[in-house]
Amino acid sequence: MSVPGPLETFPLGGSGLRVTRLGLGTAPLGNLFTKVQEPDADATVDAALGAGITFVDTAPHYGLGVAERRLGRRLAQVPRDRFVLSTKVGRLVRPLEAGEMADPEGFVATPAAKRVWDFSRDGVRRSLEESLERLGLDRVDVALVHDPDNHEREAAEQALPALAELRDQGMVRAIGAGMNQAEMLTRFVRELDLDLVLMAGRYSLLDQGALAELLPACVERGVAVVIGGVFNSGLLADPRPGATFDYAPAAPELVERAGRLQAVCARHGVPLRAAALAFPFGHPAVASVLVGARTAAEVQDAVAMVGRPVPAELWAELVAEGLLPGQVPVPTSRCAGSTPTTTSGTQPAGPTRGWTSAWRRSSATSGRRTWTRPPGRTGSARRSSCRRSPASRRPRSSWPWPGPADASRAWSAGST
Repeated sequence: MSVPGPLETFPLGGSGLRVTRLGLGTAPLGNLFTKVQEPDADATVDAALGAGITFVDTAPHYGLGVAERRLGRRLAQVPRDRFVLSTKVGRLVRPLEAGEMADPEGFVATPAAKRVWDFSRDGVRRSLEESLERLGLDRVDVALVHDPDNHEREAAEQALPALAELRDQGMVRAIGAGMNQAEMLTRFVRELDLDLVLMAGRYSLLDQGALAELLPACVERGVAVVIGGVFNSGLLADPRPGATFDYAPAAPELVERAGRLQAVCARHGVPLRAAALAFPFGHPAVASVLVGARTAAEVQDAVAMVGRPVPAELWAELVAEGLLPGQVPVPTSRCAGSTPTTTSGTQPAGPTRGWTSAWRRSSATSGRRTWTRPPGRTGSARRSSCRRSPASRRPRSSWPWPGPADASRAWSAGST
């Protein structure tokens, strides 16, 4: 598949939405690891919109609502049809009780609040209502179940069906799940009717954990994949001792491997960051890559890196050096209409589906909101539930839900 320009768009599953190939992840705007000043937060969002990026992802988790508030403040200045907005459910933001301490989970300078897991139907609706309040907007386009690593049954039986109801009623255009592991996402894709998944950290130059099962399942089911964590939280942006991999100090062997990746890229005159951003687009399931940024300069760098050509010889050398598996699909050229290929020349097929609806909230009611469709929109023709019909399911060997998967600590919003 050709390496896209950052402003090219791609269908987001069967939702009818199209997203730019490069999206903005907002975990850094929630003060992940480092406090971001308000002018820098504003400038970051403005730089992304100014560059033509129209896909933006956020979550209540990011700074306990700080990222949503900052993002909404800038998006309010832009016509609503100019961007696709994604947020997440699963964590409610609640005030701390007297004497209570909350785990900051890597975020600094956050409000005196805590995260409360809630994947119930009512929790999903409360979460979305509160996100809209923080954003100051009347709708989001995409709603994702966020990090249900230890809540698989609740996510599958309550949260995702609740989102499917809203989608079927025309109140949200696309639904899915965002995680740092591929195994549970694969089960969701095979058994439930999703539009997309957000896969963080498991499809990068250092980790292709999503390649064997998740990505093929998404191609087969017509589910779009959004990739986050292409730099694996920092190591592939700056491979050095002390860099982070999955939000923890990278092991020496990973630092050494990243250094080898960088050396191959240097021999071909390509920054490692450019190769890391290009790599996911070799797979036909991938619709967009999210990059987290905390300054306008980081946004500008990401746009420039996506625009850098990556020669086929670079990918071939990475395979020859044992740094990529031989059957991994890699980008070919930037020519429009190029076909996806693997390093052995095979051509995987991509997903196609289509449907359109929208999400709005009624501001005419007092108390709890009612969820309403815009006039003329219908959703009943699309799906009646989140569960796939039996005829469309693959054979299953480990169902119903297995126990909670052992998964790494997750932020799934494409932070660098």
